[in-house]
Amino acid sequence: MPLRIARQPCVGTSPSVLPTMEIPMTTRRRFLTSAAIGAAALAAAPLVAQAQLRPGDVVPTRGTPGSRSLPTNATSSGRWRPQAVTGFGGAPIGNHFAAASEADAQGALEAAWNAGARVFDTSPWYGLGLSERRFGHFLSQQPRDSYVLSTKIGRLLTASRNPKKTGWIDASPFDYRYDYSAEGTRRSVEDSLQRLGVSHLDIVLVHDLSEDNGDIGARWPEYFEQARTGAFVELTRMREEGLIKAWGMGVNTPEPALRAVEVADPDIFLLACQYSLLDHERALAQTFPRLAERGISVIVGSPLLAGYMTGRDRYLYGPYWTLPGGMAAKRARANEIAAKHGVDIRTAALQFAAVPEVVSVVAPGARNAAQARANVESMTVSIPAEFWVDLRREGIISADAPVPD
Repeated sequence: MPLRIARQPCVGTSPSVLPTMEIPMTTRRRFLTSAAIGAAALAAAPLVAQAQLRPGDVVPTRGTPGSRSLPTNATSSGRWRPQAVTGFGGAPIGNHFAAASEADAQGALEAAWNAGARVFDTSPWYGLGLSERRFGHFLSQQPRDSYVLSTKIGRLLTASRNPKKTGWIDASPFDYRYDYSAEGTRRSVEDSLQRLGVSHLDIVLVHDLSEDNGDIGARWPEYFEQARTGAFVELTRMREEGLIKAWGMGVNTPEPALRAVEVADPDIFLLACQYSLLDHERALAQTFPRLAERGISVIVGSPLLAGYMTGRDRYLYGPYWTLPGGMAAKRARANEIAAKHGVDIRTAALQFAAVPEVVSVVAPGARNAAQARANVESMTVSIPAEFWVDLRREGIISADAPVPD
């Protein structure tokens, strides 16, 4: 039985409102305070054996993979959506949090492909070009029209003997500068095509134009204005020329996306850190309805809360992010309920993220073959209806949150 029924989700300067600037990166990694770590560990102690505690660990799949087919999006006359819902996020093989070997990166891509994932999302930012090159090595060997490829603009990379330190581990030797102008957008797309080794892109997203980006912070509205008159216009032109199928933003907070809807004509947003099994109320009440009114769909990024959902101590990316009160106890209780019903928490979280009508893709990351395979398998496990009833009764999910059939 299907998860859900078919349904009707570069180098040089350029002219710009803002000058393109080289800005030192504020690290995106922030671990919990030692006290919070202790509390989280205590709350989840009975489940440690099943947790993803180190990079590359995999929470065992519970249930029967293959008992339902992978979800798909129905063809409609509205805005373009990928046919496949199951995606692959490229940050981990850009060496996010820890280095992934070349063999592990290629193994992850191959395993995701063989399991049925057909939407692949990356960015020049991920490992400063590393993720795109790794994607290209694998995807350039596949028939181009058999998958959907998404990447991002906003940072231009230049080779450097002494690159700035970033949060990426063993990143490529490049510096970066922000450029959301029209010329910078086209240059970024051209650079990505070369790194990827493919003929065209399907989705292009304006990346990290959000307050949580430590490089930009409270100045994000200034950069947004550059994008409004530059990137947004250029990407709309590319779509109209048939060079891409869709464009939007890839951001960790809702404000930029909601502002973009008012001033431009985007098709799809990658909303990371905003819709998950443990944190979804704001998206359901505010963000999703606004996007649905315009027929805009959503790629759910960080559906596992950057590993927190499956046992990691960190919560998302910091320093903007801190662990919400009661989250550790909520996670522990969700795991207990999952165990009671013979379900693993990854499977529940990924299927939950795919259900809203506005969602077109769920794109969890993976750094090796086992993780990639498990992510896709999770979309094919049947989950007892009573599991969702218990989550709602315990207040883990909100009363109006849609759940799988």
